Amino acid sequence: MDDTVTRENPAVLETLKKVFGFETFRPDQKEIIENILAGKDTFAVMATGGGKSLCYQLPARILKGTTVVISPLISLMKDQVDGALENGISAAFMNSSLTQKEAASVFKRLRENSLDLLYLAPERFAVGNFIQELTSLPLSLFAVDEAHCISEWGHDFRPDYLGLSSIRKIFPDVPVAAFTATATRRVQSDIISKLNLHSPFIVRASFDRPNLIYRVESKRGLKDQVLGIVKKHSGEPGIIYRTTRDSVMAMAGMLKAKGIRALPYHAGLTQEERTANQEAFNRDEVDVIVATIAFGMGIDKSNVRFIIHADLPKNMEGYYQETGRAGRDGEPAECVLFFGRGDISKIRYFIDQTEDDEERAAAMEKLHKMVKYASHNVCRRKQLLQYFGETVLNDNCGSCDICTGKVEIIDITIDAQIVMSAMSRTGQRFGIMHIIEIVTGADTKRIRELEHNKIKTYGVGREKDKNHWRLIVDELLAQDIILHDGDRYPVLKLTDKGKKVLFGSGKVSALKREESGRKKRGSKAAAFGPFDEDLFERLRLLRKGLSDKQKVPPYIIFSDKTLHEMCRYYPVELNDMAGITGVGDSKLGRYGKDFTREIQSYLDENPDIYPMQTGASSPGVSE
Repeated sequence: MDDTVTRENPAVLETLKKVFGFETFRPDQKEIIENILAGKDTFAVMATGGGKSLCYQLPARILKGTTVVISPLISLMKDQVDGALENGISAAFMNSSLTQKEAASVFKRLRENSLDLLYLAPERFAVGNFIQELTSLPLSLFAVDEAHCISEWGHDFRPDYLGLSSIRKIFPDVPVAAFTATATRRVQSDIISKLNLHSPFIVRASFDRPNLIYRVESKRGLKDQVLGIVKKHSGEPGIIYRTTRDSVMAMAGMLKAKGIRALPYHAGLTQEERTANQEAFNRDEVDVIVATIAFGMGIDKSNVRFIIHADLPKNMEGYYQETGRAGRDGEPAECVLFFGRGDISKIRYFIDQTEDDEERAAAMEKLHKMVKYASHNVCRRKQLLQYFGETVLNDNCGSCDICTGKVEIIDITIDAQIVMSAMSRTGQRFGIMHIIEIVTGADTKRIRELEHNKIKTYGVGREKDKNHWRLIVDELLAQDIILHDGDRYPVLKLTDKGKKVLFGSGKVSALKREESGRKKRGSKAAAFGPFDEDLFERLRLLRKGLSDKQKVPPYIIFSDKTLHEMCRYYPVELNDMAGITGVGDSKLGRYGKDFTREIQSYLDENPDIYPMQTGASSPGVSE
């Protein structure tokens, strides 16, 4: 590895190892840190779990002055501060949850220049006297997390983020680094413009999350399908997304009735209920959160093992970010989307209520791409990456349902030709439902008045129901064989690709998915190989006890990835424990003896196990 930055500043690798417990950087981290240390503005798009926080926490430990981090959620700030403190970094947050006395204490530490990191809510920049106070203090960096929230073209625009555009004007000499996990090129340009970044160092890291396994299933008995996945991941944390509050409450109730430790989360609950439920999930006191999209932006829980979308998401950005909350520790995690045609019409209904023509058209286009992802027989990972403008050379990722052969491909060419023939013979001037009524031979007043009951295609598909033909139309739309033309009342048109199919020079295939629950669960394995499951359960209980005592989530103590590595190498000496990924000096001193003692006790009870040595075989890559 080219360690230019470490030659210029040897403190970097030392800080990486001693403070964070890592031997090497993840992709792009080194270059980002190098530019921040050189005082350059930076814009970075990095996948969730790609290690964004290290990119500003490590420089904060080295640079003189305080790094100010803009973070959107109070719960996220607390987790980030708890994590920094566990690593021996001086950190605090400032938001509405603090009492006047606590806020005064943070200001005192700021004035004394004793804080490496200060986390702020974006609305603080609307408070004039607070900003004036900051101007008198030595600041080393502004790090804007979830930076896509400043863009009206992003999927999660937040008006309070617009106040951050004043950072450059008020603090002209302080570098600014913006981070996000989801930004198209258009959103990227908007963020750079609104934050007025000066010739920023730009990183668009790969959006690929190799440890995530993507799967789409047709909705066929949703409750049983969801329950099957939850039971397959028994005892492991997971998130289930629903679109409405009622469906959240119903599914959480169903899971609890089946003996699953599950809680709901949506905007209709009180703030106290939402906070309590999220804390219970973070602390491993419940296994499953059933939630609307109100839950999760910036959630820092690293060991989420599955994400279920029980309803179709509105757009690819939201879907990517929500699935990205799984497997932040780098270990395998499953992302399952249940797709039903009824979801499309529900989303379309809400889109149709949008008065702005441009906004409505943009939402429809995003929905179209989401449907295409769910129904097109192309590698799921490839579709996701291409959506964000990433070139993908490999057509087989080896870890989605398409590439692993978990779906059956069927030929729908004849049905496609029937639909397109009806479109062609009626002048391509009608919408979906009218075409389906022609194909199924519906006897309606409108069909009779237009004499569409006299065309050759009328009634040729009456042996199959309207649901079947709606699925055929959705498949053709997803594969760009036909398209919607028009805004509020779109009609169906043939594309050049569709004309080839209609006139016999092209074929159309679609997915026939196998039902949920057929595949039995195998042995547990982590990203770098199998681990001792019995020891893992013991270390997980130890971690839970320590986290309860420290009043922090268990993953703040050690991530699952770190425990998995302990369960491969069985470190019983502190020197060996120091070689485990994620064990820095602070955590080694605080927890090393507890964990080595527990591992030694386990080995004493199991004399047939011979520990391996940590070192070259241990990856030690930053999280």
